[in-house]
Formats: sequence, C-alpha cells, structure tokens
Amino acid sequence: MKVFDFRFTVDAPLAAVSAFHHEPGILKTLTPPLMIMQVHRFDPLAEGSIGEFTMWMGPIPVRWKAVHSNVSETGFTDTQAEGPMKTWVHTHSFHAINENTTEVHEHIEFEHHSGLKGVWSRMLFPKPGLLALFTIRKMITRREVGKRVAK
Repeated sequence: MKVFDFRFTVDAPLAAVSAFHHEPGILKTLTPPLMIMQVHRFDPLAEGSIGEFTMWMGPIPVRWKAVHSNVSETGFTDTQAEGPMKTWVHTHSFHAINENTTEVHEHIEFEHHSGLKGVWSRMLFPKPGLLALFTIRKMITRREVGKRVAK
C-alpha cells in the first residue's frame, strides 16, 4: 500500500481549523479553482456520513463515494466506498501546536488497481498531482480559516 503524507500549519486555534473542516460545502471550498467538483450528496460531517461527488479531471468525470469515520474535533477519516482506486483511506488530523497555531496532517493510504484500471488510477492520482492538490488546499485552508478567525 502506498502512503502520502502532507503537513502544514494554520495560524488559528484548533477549534477554528476543526470548525472549518466541519462546514457544509467544505469539499467545494477546498476544490482547486481549475477543477470542477459536482457534489451529489454530502451529509453533515459525522460518524458514517456519506459524500458522493464527481471530480472532473479535464473532460473526464471521476465519480467518488466516501464514508466518514473517527469524526472528532481533532480530525476524521474518509474511506472510498466507490471510486477509481482499489483502496483509499484519507485521515485528516488537527493538532494544536499552541493556542493560535494548528498543524493539519493529511495522511492517505491508497492502492491502485492492477491492469488497465490501475493505469487509469495512476494517471489520475500520481504523487506529484497529490502534492499539487494538497498544496492548493493548504493555501485555501489558511486563507479561509484566516477570514473566519478575523471576523
């Protein structure tokens, strides 16, 4: 199984970072500007909640269904129930560095299918692509949480 880890800090208390990730519509907020995200269903973040969406990778639709677990103020996990990967388990963890700084840790364990289906998923989710996606999400998170804390 492959692992992707990405960590960054946000100049905000843990409660603010957690609240941001629990907001309705968060998936669209965190979607990079040039990617089209069509949300079909996104339950409020809770144990067993479901997110169903289609990501458009250029002209190619990629349908995904995720189930949330281990939901708390310090993070949650989304596990692909249906989608392009053989396995995808994404854990979001929030850790207070101090009262005004929070570390966000994105940990993904994933596995590609074999054969042609695996070629497809490797093209969609190469490590450099994941790094670019999470770098953009880092910038969006910092900007959006900063706006909410400043209010």
